[in-house]
Amino acid sequence: MDKFDELFDLQEKLNERIGVSVKKLSDEEQAQWLLNYTRAIQQETAELIDSVPWKWWARYQEFDKQNARVEIVDLFHFLISAAQVMGMSADDVYQAYLKKNKVNHSRQDDGYARKDQDDSKHI
Repeated sequence: MDKFDELFDLQEKLNERIGVSVKKLSDEEQAQWLLNYTRAIQQETAELIDSVPWKWWARYQEFDKQNARVEIVDLFHFLISAAQVMGMSADDVYQAYLKKNKVNHSRQDDGYARKDQDDSKHI
């Protein structure tokens, strides 16, 4: 088992301990849990932002690197959970990442001068 597979396994066990078994979700429950996880991702992103001195008008702020690291890990927890809700394994995410990364490089090669939503439909 590689590290990415292990993260997915650990997250599945944590979610089941919490009472969420993504393998048994109806479509309605799947949509609700995806919404729950994306809201949690938004909150963790806000907490990550608060780790960085973003208030240019305030001099009291400091860059809290330790908390930023924790918030990034929290984001991974919820991102993995969201992927699992969508039925994606670690390998599914890896393969989709490779394809999307190729699309992103192609966009850069072409100057990304126009939005082409069809370029990601194969992912």
